[in-house]
Amino acid sequence: MAIVLGTPEVDELTEAVGVLRDWQNDGSPMQLHPGDVGWFWRFGAEATAAAVRTWTRDGQILAFGLLDGPELLRMTIAPGAQQDEDLARHLVEDITEPSRGVLPDGRGNVEAPMGALVQDLLSEVGWHTDEPWTPLHRDLTKPVEDPGVRIDVIGPERAHLQAALVQASFDKSSFTAERWHAMASGSPYADARCLIAYDGQDNAVATVTVWSAGAGKPGLLEPMGVHRDHRGHGHGKAITIAAAAALQELGSSSAIVCTPSSNVGAVATYRAAGFQARPEVRDKYRPVGATS
Repeated sequence: MAIVLGTPEVDELTEAVGVLRDWQNDGSPMQLHPGDVGWFWRFGAEATAAAVRTWTRDGQILAFGLLDGPELLRMTIAPGAQQDEDLARHLVEDITEPSRGVLPDGRGNVEAPMGALVQDLLSEVGWHTDEPWTPLHRDLTKPVEDPGVRIDVIGPERAHLQAALVQASFDKSSFTAERWHAMASGSPYADARCLIAYDGQDNAVATVTVWSAGAGKPGLLEPMGVHRDHRGHGHGKAITIAAAAALQELGSSSAIVCTPSSNVGAVATYRAAGFQARPEVRDKYRPVGATS
């Protein structure tokens, strides 16, 4: 059977994300998570559908990609298909040929599971290895400690509070209350929570969104941020512990997050919150001016 590249319609997104949920397990290398799609949903269902790419054989999805920006494809592959040579070669052809509608000509980045054959094949056609990222993992089979600060779960009526905190935590953030509502309307948000931490003076100081992939599967933190005026006081550790507790309540087997290895402060924060670093992962990239 031929492998078919496709883009889902809006009403097909939930089914496609369901396949992505099924692929999540604690034994896999860091990979695209339903929460990544859920966070992208802040741009609306139509934009999310337009950013998704699927590769199917005989109606079965074997690879799932998210265009998280015009030059970045974040993708993962079905657990039993990561060494499938026919699939890998189709992926490389579709990724490297701009007319296929995946990545444009010029600079491009691909995030794919480490050890998947597609990584090797991209190297063979001249793609390079990019800067390292550090995945971190916390087992949730044991009780999670109290974070030591007040934590609130944010609902629709207080979306503006989380939006303001995200804006104060990330330079150039475009997150707004309207985008919160768009994100919350997506099917992945049914298993998600937005949390805010407060300090002793009742200032909102940190926020996180957590995404469950279902009971017994790893849950994702995306994003986690601390207000720029309240850093250096342990609020990042506190909100990360609260995130782990929220995922445990949602039935997640573990909590995962990934951050650039160069962001040593973030890595230290997650470690302080009980997360353990796993082997680094790296994107593949095509340099500007290179042709495949």
